[in-house]
Amino acid sequence: MSATLEAIRALLRSNEVEFREVHHEPTKTSEESARARGEDLSTGGKALLIKVDDRFMLFVLSAARKLDSDRVKRLCSAKKIRFATKEELLELTGLVPGSVPPFGPPILPFTLFVDRSIEQNERIAFNAGSLTDSMILSTESYLRVAQPRIDDFSSA
Repeated sequence: MSATLEAIRALLRSNEVEFREVHHEPTKTSEESARARGEDLSTGGKALLIKVDDRFMLFVLSAARKLDSDRVKRLCSAKKIRFATKEELLELTGLVPGSVPPFGPPILPFTLFVDRSIEQNERIAFNAGSLTDSMILSTESYLRVAQPRIDDFSSA
């Protein structure tokens, strides 16, 4: 059992959030995860760990959209950005690509940004610390608990 999964469960329960868990075969892509959960791709919350100049930040957007690097640079007044490497991700979070949940503190120690595309759906679905465990909950509850900075940084 993933410590991250347990931490998310505890956070949601302590905030009296209703959620559904789905245990599924390992998924490597957002498309595979959506199929395994029985949800539309747009419902998926894709969490990306990005190095913005010299610090890492977490950006969450609809799995049906792409990160707009130029918007992230403007949003953060950054000169350069890049995705965390697999090694950095493992070192900083203990997680593998595709398993990162869409939460900053207290789950992950990164500033959290959520794209407005997440607000377009009633639910958000995400891999919760593993490639085989997903959670689905209301977007309203997710935003209340995660308390992210909401902005526009995705493209179709």
